[in-house]
Amino acid sequence: MPQNTQPQRERVCFLMHLKPERIDDYLAVHEHVWPEMLEALSAAGWHNYSLFLRAEDGLVVGYLETDDYERAQREMAATVVNARWQATMAEYFASESNPDAASERLTEYFHLA
Repeated sequence: MPQNTQPQRERVCFLMHLKPERIDDYLAVHEHVWPEMLEALSAAGWHNYSLFLRAEDGLVVGYLETDDYERAQREMAATVVNARWQATMAEYFASESNPDAASERLTEYFHLA
């Protein structure tokens, strides 16, 4: 039986915090994410990327899979479209800074394969 030679993808989960009064606006923007932003995420190696919201307080939970998260972050940070997107998104977040830089990565401690 052939062995799987593909590298194990890294699972990444992170938190961000929206301004509660801007949740509806933030969700509306995500109904039509720029095609060039979606292309940049894919090209940088972001797979199975999802965002989840706890509407009561604006907690955003992000999840993605990638071969190398640090590299994927660097590649996104180097794109013009990401700089434009982050500048547009900043007004929705409690930190009012670059949402990527303000995200808090969580530590995975269990996974059922």
